[in-house]
Amino acid sequence: MTTDTKFPLLRTVGLDGLLVTFAQTMSEQSNRAALAFRGAVEEQQIDGVLETSASLASAFIRFNPSSLSHHDIEELMRAMLDSRDWYAAPLPAGRRFWKVPTVYGTDLAPQLEDAALAAGLSTTDAIDRLSQSRVRVLTIGFAPGQPYLGPLGPEFNIPRLKELTPMVPEGALVLAISQFVLFSGPTPTGWRHVGQTAFRCFRPDMEQSFALNPGDEMQFISVSREELEDIQTTCTDGSGGASCKEITA
Repeated sequence: MTTDTKFPLLRTVGLDGLLVTFAQTMSEQSNRAALAFRGAVEEQQIDGVLETSASLASAFIRFNPSSLSHHDIEELMRAMLDSRDWYAAPLPAGRRFWKVPTVYGTDLAPQLEDAALAAGLSTTDAIDRLSQSRVRVLTIGFAPGQPYLGPLGPEFNIPRLKELTPMVPEGALVLAISQFVLFSGPTPTGWRHVGQTAFRCFRPDMEQSFALNPGDEMQFISVSREELEDIQTTCTDGSGGASCKEITA
């Protein structure tokens, strides 16, 4: 893709897909546009549109080509794109704000010091900044219910590790490239493990198996190891002791 590509960009994906891309890389504005546009398409309830999803800077529309031609869906999407400035559009309604108890560092999250060093911060300063950061669920992906979260401050634009960590547990909060990922299950990773929670992103035994939705916001509040252990003992609903409220503005 050349640097003079004009966005938003519409591209066909297979026989039944259309990808609307708002930027070559993720930013607050391009992610806002992707979420707002996807939400607007959902609200339209267009006959022939089967499903939608949003990634870091794009919205995907899957449609039934038997009832909605490629030409027609593209014309509909172009008309919607021309109707407003999606980069400044309000985010969809129904979003929630979660505050999640998190242990930073210790042997539960042993790569915090390395991340702080890479960011040019003391460990204490890194914990303060990370625990005060309110981040958006930019997209869900890689594993069921697993959120990519951000953007964090530019000081946390640190690279991935050169070698994989063999395994981090469910609820691990990892960091790289000014983003968090909150792992929905045990997995290897090249991102630095900086925090540990008891939050379950994927709850297959519940009616709504994905706890989070794109556009939700989260803050990872610093707690002691003892507090997290108490939560793990007493909290059985998968929330990990998190509080949740609807975002009304």
